[in-house]
Amino acid sequence: MGITKTDLFNKKQNDLANVAKTLGHPARIAILQYLVKSNTCICGDLVDELGLAQATISQHLKELKTAGLIKGTIEGNSVCYCIDPNGWKKCRDAFAMFFVEVKTKGDCC
Repeated sequence: MGITKTDLFNKKQNDLANVAKTLGHPARIAILQYLVKSNTCICGDLVDELGLAQATISQHLKELKTAGLIKGTIEGNSVCYCIDPNGWKKCRDAFAMFFVEVKTKGDCC
């Protein structure tokens, strides 16, 4: 696969594409849904909840944190994660602006 020319696109386009790429894995969607439903910090429940290996979950958490959708704090020997409200709002707003209502004139195709 060739290198994408991200410099051809504006910051909003690149940011939205990066978040969409992060959301492009069902395990990450499941993690986010669990964190939203729990509405609290989660420290170790994800392995039991998702049935994936700890190393796999850790990699997905890292991607979600890098995208700014979650935040983590160290508590003892574990890292606890929760939804980052600022990143969540930014993502929600970006997708809302992208998915504008489409008005077509009759059948176009």
